[in-house]
Amino acid sequence: MIKIKKYIIFLLFINISLPFFSQEKIKSTREIPIVAWHGIYCEEMTEERFREQKEAGFTINFSTCSNNEMLKKALNAAHKAGMQLIISTPELRSEPEKTVKQFMNHPAVAGYFLKDEPLASEFAELGAWAKRIQSVDNEKFCYLNLFPTGGQTHFDALGVKDYREYISRFDKEVPLPFLSFDHYPIVNDSIKVEWYENLEHFSQEARRVGKDFWAFALATTHKIPGGVYPIPTLAMLRLQMYSNLAYGAQGLQYFTYWTPRDNSFWDFQHGPIGLDGKRTEVYDLVKEMNLELQKLSDVFLGSKVISVHHTGKHIPANTRRLTILPDKVKALDTHGSGAIISQLEKGDKRYIVIVNRDFQKEMQLTFVADNSVKRILKDGSIVPVSEYTSTMTVLPGDIMIYFY
Repeated sequence: MIKIKKYIIFLLFINISLPFFSQEKIKSTREIPIVAWHGIYCEEMTEERFREQKEAGFTINFSTCSNNEMLKKALNAAHKAGMQLIISTPELRSEPEKTVKQFMNHPAVAGYFLKDEPLASEFAELGAWAKRIQSVDNEKFCYLNLFPTGGQTHFDALGVKDYREYISRFDKEVPLPFLSFDHYPIVNDSIKVEWYENLEHFSQEARRVGKDFWAFALATTHKIPGGVYPIPTLAMLRLQMYSNLAYGAQGLQYFTYWTPRDNSFWDFQHGPIGLDGKRTEVYDLVKEMNLELQKLSDVFLGSKVISVHHTGKHIPANTRRLTILPDKVKALDTHGSGAIISQLEKGDKRYIVIVNRDFQKEMQLTFVADNSVKRILKDGSIVPVSEYTSTMTVLPGDIMIYFY
């Protein structure tokens, strides 16, 4: 009898105490689309392989199948594992209406792939192809990825006078629901000077036409003329993904998932899945990154960019320096190479997103704000900003998020 009373008292204590120990968290009801670009080879598409991919935090696989019969088997395996595919086969190009009718109702179909990095001269034909697909299925997206920015020689090759024309012409001629581009910013041990300018232009053009955009991080080392894209670290992945999100990206992509077997020129190595079909150390880094991203999905999905500024002694080319503090903020200082200061809005919420622009060194952040401002931790927990010291360390490429 005494033991029973003690147990009841213990339960009452737990029920009374729980509210004091429970932590308020953001409610992430949707997942950020995360694409495995150059994903599982079609002949390797089994339920087990898709489950492995899903466990790494991917939501969509993109690979080409050599025919519709192989694609059908791949879709069935993907569905069993809870994955979706952006589909691509020769028949989608030669018989788009027939192929779309065959697969449009399959739950594993996310969208339809058109082409990677087209020239401006190809836009009209691609637009006609997209319209043929959309005439049958206007629910799922058609997908195409655009070139990054470059110099005048690059623009001449694309058939445009500048990068903004490339994006705007594409949007007019190829009616897709969102825009996508790739830019791999880290070469050797430094960041390309034009990367943030590329994000500026692309995000601005996407907002101008009222469309979302998707962006990339590089997950596979390979050679390029004059340098090498290094094996990614967690800090490199964070810098790329959090910079994309700070500029308003609504979908994220990795190049590549499976290490490409064609190594005659690029010498691809150390993708999340290696040349031998086994996981590499990058698989675990990508898995950790994706888990981190999804815990913060409610911050970024559906949020609109109010402004993006930069701090530091030197800010990236064609970006804007932070000169006026965000609303509710009394002091903001970054001691290091500098940071992105992005302000986002979603309904009645305002977010202040701060990204350490250095993937090699920590940054000291001084942040003082009104008592109404709260901080969102990496696990989604919400805490008053007043509970933390005003100056804290931000890890290389990492993020701090505040909201009111």
